[in-house]
Amino acid sequence: MKVAVVGATGLVGGEILKVLAERNFPVTELLLVASEKSVGKQIEFKGKQIKVIGVEEAIAAAPQIAIFSAGGSTSTALAPRFAEAGTVVVDNSSAWRMDPTKKLVVPEINAHELTKEDKIIANPNCSTIQMVVALNNLHKELKAKRIVVSTYQSVTGTGVKAVDQLMNEREGKEGEKAYPYTIDLNVLPHIDVFQDNGYTKEEMKMILETKKIMSDDSIRVTATAVRIPVMGGHSEAVNVEFEKDFSLDDIYRILGETAGVVVVDDVKNLQYPMPKDAHGKDEVFVGRVRLDETQPRTVNMWIVADNLRKGAATNAVQIAEYLVEKELV
Repeated sequence: MKVAVVGATGLVGGEILKVLAERNFPVTELLLVASEKSVGKQIEFKGKQIKVIGVEEAIAAAPQIAIFSAGGSTSTALAPRFAEAGTVVVDNSSAWRMDPTKKLVVPEINAHELTKEDKIIANPNCSTIQMVVALNNLHKELKAKRIVVSTYQSVTGTGVKAVDQLMNEREGKEGEKAYPYTIDLNVLPHIDVFQDNGYTKEEMKMILETKKIMSDDSIRVTATAVRIPVMGGHSEAVNVEFEKDFSLDDIYRILGETAGVVVVDDVKNLQYPMPKDAHGKDEVFVGRVRLDETQPRTVNMWIVADNLRKGAATNAVQIAEYLVEKELV
């Protein structure tokens, strides 16, 4: 099993390598691919030093699977070239997510839709993944009508530059900036670029991707995406209106039976999900579950996950595991 990681030197690329090692993915040859300036660098994987190679060498090697985490423009340019060489691409960028000819996959929800014909598979947005993992089974049983989500997103979602900006500000150092404003001791209601409708691209990703993954265009979704000065994971306040009646016990039962979800909800003992506790973990943590007292059949919940793990690297590796298990590569 020859596997390429494209964008191996980035934050998510590094996490993909960690996840591949931790989950003992059956790699017989690992190709670490990055931009020309990184070619020749050495990266450790399972105790061995592996040299970073360029794109052309990687395509010529024809790996069975390539996991991309190198940005939308790189994916748009290179994913089809890998696919033409017979490689199945699992892409972390937004390049292919809303392409009607490409599957947008969260393994717990819709991996069963994948076939041998799928050569480019899209990994959803990090904030979308954790929300749909928590909500999909609730939707199947109770039929979600409307979702209102506000996100509290880690600086790691922007990348190394943003992490450096936060730590530099915290230490009183000057340095390169990822954001137009200070992020330490601040909150930015602005993730990605603003669209003509006043929403940001990140907010529109959550709205559109949720419908595609859950295969239901009738769900009304509205989002506000916010960057906060934390590391470790994204948090979301989610309000969901359902068509069917339910009790809180029903919500807890369904969440408890949902693969990949851990319920942390004991407010009497101050137990609820926090990004510091989700850091380095693959599960989606749900707490603060309560009825919305302003209208019927509506519930509030708080959803937390490590955006570099389940929100990116782990989800991509889980897709690759499914491809291997079902002999689709």
